[in-house]
Amino acid sequence: MAKKKYVYFFGDGKAEGNGRQKDLLGGKGAGLAEMTSIGLPVPAGFTITTEVCALYYKTNKKYPPGLDKEVSANIARLERLVGKRLGDADDPLLISVRSGAARSMPGMMDTILNLGLNDKSLEGLAKRTDNRRFALDAYRRFIVMYGAIAMGIPREEFDHEFEWIKNTRTRQRLNKTNNKILDTDVNEKELEELIFRLKAVYKKHTKKDFPQEPKEQLWGAINAVFGSWMAEKAVTYRRVEKISGLLGTAVNIVQMVFGNKGESSGTGVCFTRDPNTGENTFYGDLLMNAQGEDVVAGIRTPLHLSDLNKNMPKIYSQLCTVRKKLERHYKEMQDIEFTMEEGRLYILQCRSGKRSPGAAFRIAVDMARERLITKKEAILRISDKEIEGLFYPVIDPAISREELSRHHFATGIAAVPGAACGKIVFSAKDAEDWAAKGEKVILVRKETSPEDVGGMHAAQGILTATGGKTSHAAVVARGWGKCCIVGCEELVVDYTNKNMTAGRMVLREGDEITINGSTGEVFQGSMNLIKPELPDAYYTLMKWADAERKLNVRANADTPYDAINAVRLGAEGIGLCRTEHMFFDTEERRLAIQEMIVAGDLETRKAALSKLLPFQREDFKGIFRAMDRKPVTIRLIDPPLHEFVPHAEKEQRHLADKIGVSFEQVRRRVERLNELNPMLGHRGCRLCITYPEILEMQVRAIIEAACECARDGVNVHPEIMHPLIIDRKELKILEEKTREIADAAIRESKKRYPRIKVKYLVGTMIEVPRAALLADKIAEVAEFFSFGTNDLTQMTLGMSRDDAGRFLTDYVDEKKAGILRYDPFQSLDQEGVGMLIKIAIEKGRKGRKGLKIGICGEHGGDPASVEFCHRSGFDYVSCSPYRVPIARLAAAQAALKEKMDVTSNK
Repeated sequence: MAKKKYVYFFGDGKAEGNGRQKDLLGGKGAGLAEMTSIGLPVPAGFTITTEVCALYYKTNKKYPPGLDKEVSANIARLERLVGKRLGDADDPLLISVRSGAARSMPGMMDTILNLGLNDKSLEGLAKRTDNRRFALDAYRRFIVMYGAIAMGIPREEFDHEFEWIKNTRTRQRLNKTNNKILDTDVNEKELEELIFRLKAVYKKHTKKDFPQEPKEQLWGAINAVFGSWMAEKAVTYRRVEKISGLLGTAVNIVQMVFGNKGESSGTGVCFTRDPNTGENTFYGDLLMNAQGEDVVAGIRTPLHLSDLNKNMPKIYSQLCTVRKKLERHYKEMQDIEFTMEEGRLYILQCRSGKRSPGAAFRIAVDMARERLITKKEAILRISDKEIEGLFYPVIDPAISREELSRHHFATGIAAVPGAACGKIVFSAKDAEDWAAKGEKVILVRKETSPEDVGGMHAAQGILTATGGKTSHAAVVARGWGKCCIVGCEELVVDYTNKNMTAGRMVLREGDEITINGSTGEVFQGSMNLIKPELPDAYYTLMKWADAERKLNVRANADTPYDAINAVRLGAEGIGLCRTEHMFFDTEERRLAIQEMIVAGDLETRKAALSKLLPFQREDFKGIFRAMDRKPVTIRLIDPPLHEFVPHAEKEQRHLADKIGVSFEQVRRRVERLNELNPMLGHRGCRLCITYPEILEMQVRAIIEAACECARDGVNVHPEIMHPLIIDRKELKILEEKTREIADAAIRESKKRYPRIKVKYLVGTMIEVPRAALLADKIAEVAEFFSFGTNDLTQMTLGMSRDDAGRFLTDYVDEKKAGILRYDPFQSLDQEGVGMLIKIAIEKGRKGRKGLKIGICGEHGGDPASVEFCHRSGFDYVSCSPYRVPIARLAAAQAALKEKMDVTSNK
């Protein structure tokens, strides 16, 4: 049996690995191997594979047998190739030890430079380069990086020593008072003192002298890089970016080249196209006489890449050649790290460059037009985050990070991207009142409920102390494309005194704040916001995407405004119109629904509902007109009735006074509505079984609106949907009653408008596991299924989406339990909930041939869930209006991936 290979060498134009081995070598290792093979000037080295990282964690941080010998053999091979030895007192080989996972995780894992320096090799480097200051500078960098990264010593302690030297020694020598002292101002003598002080910091923390043996240094660095894979910031980044299924990080050990050897040396980062605009122009920064970390750290103001053409035209010309070669080879915009050592160019890394959302579209479209890639490849290049980022106002990027830090107040969970400014209000009513007066407000709540919808709509943005990305606040705000932060746990909201506290800082009603829904940050004061315009490339690429997809894409929309917006964003219908949201739009509507609930007899209930009917009818007319020729699925009342009534005594007395009943009647009725588990209680279709008069009012409003629109030439396609069905008989009762009311309304309308034609469908949401299992029986009655995956997920997993945030992080955190790959309320649990859906589709279409299948939960806008829907035979997905473009793109990508799978399997 062949011995397992854990180390892959590259150098002198040859490489044991290649660019296709990202999973094994990591992105950086695969890139170094590939660049070496295509003839670019890459320093030699080797890569320890990601398999070692996986084994390291599986075996309680132990390495596989034979790895130490394999590493030693490759160090010896590197020494022979470059003619230097690690730790040599005369001509030392110095190396960098870098991380590199299969997916780019910029800044999340660790790197150590200048490894191999010690007290003896320092002198050898100084003599060999005839530049003692350079050697001392390299040594101080190594001590700091090794101490901070490999040994966990706070970086600030090392930085404090450097600042002390600069301000106590260098400033005095240069006789500078106010000017900033640069690293390059520090001379040899001062660096020698600094190194002494840095070693003292190291010894204070480790109780040991700084290691002089190169092998000890090397394994300390390797341990640190593998250890950084499970560092908090790396784990968090993978969770946020939904990166899973990777073996771990590779470790890249590469010969050092130096950009800090003087003014003929330097280091930089460049992009083959402008990452902000996507323009096909060479873009980047560099520093002369510096190492790579200096560019990222911002210790000096960098030069623009074009300055290199003036100062070192030969190097610039070589870099331009590298730019063209890498773009043509990878067929993608590249982020390139390079170093110049005494007039010689070295390429240290290349990877697909991070870019702004607008740039992503322009680059994809331009490359397709340049025939570097196909239109299909261009479609596959765009991510959901890049689409989402096009639509939201953002904080002006001209505002410095320092200014933002000064105004920082708190941080929560980024629920809906974008930014918003406004004055703080603590109640939905105040939000509506203030907004009516022209004030821009941010609604701050401990948590929101359907009662707050009016205020949420009136507010510029929403901030809650509790909840997760699928809480009420997040779901509703996402539907409107409204900036929202939830789960801001450091926030203490005091409704009585109308203030909120974070730490020692207090903000009061009327104070201005800015919230950044893309990062979860809350700032004091009003920041300047910019509303980005959609680039032409967006429309071009989305047209290409629409031509490829099979799934239709609808929107969840509750008002005519939402419907118009959804069409603008490319929706082909409405997959979920939540009628209960209409009840909260005005005080008059709220009072009518509350009067109906409080009523003690049928006649009073009907009288109250008759007040609501014209409101609902007008809303439906507006929606039907906006959706001319497009289907509109309308869900009948769903929430439990207790959500519509006031619970505080003051509001109950106000309601009693308004509707002319006693306070006691209101109080008793509200108490009787209380349920221990209302989400599994008297809600959904159960309300229409108990109170058929609600069903009658809503169906009449729908059909009368449809008939009036048809009279005006609007092509209407209403689909009436019953929620929370559990049984065929239950749906049959409601379906027969629905048709009785609808057909009567059509007959009545035809007396006035004989030529109108209105066809409607009656169907159900599948959101209870029992309904999924009995789908064949239910499909005998239902003309369509729409999967309500929010509730279906709750009931299948036995988790409340509003409460699961307290423990769900442990379930998806790979450092803890790691039971689930993703939050199942954000991305569909395809293994469990997905199996129920597949069972329901298969059985449903046996029960009714050609049964229309859709999804209307939040998952309808999640790319992975959309791909599942495509593969499972859905007819459409429905999502929040602002996620419609994401669903359109995801549907196209799913269709293209399926074609690719079919082709590869032939």
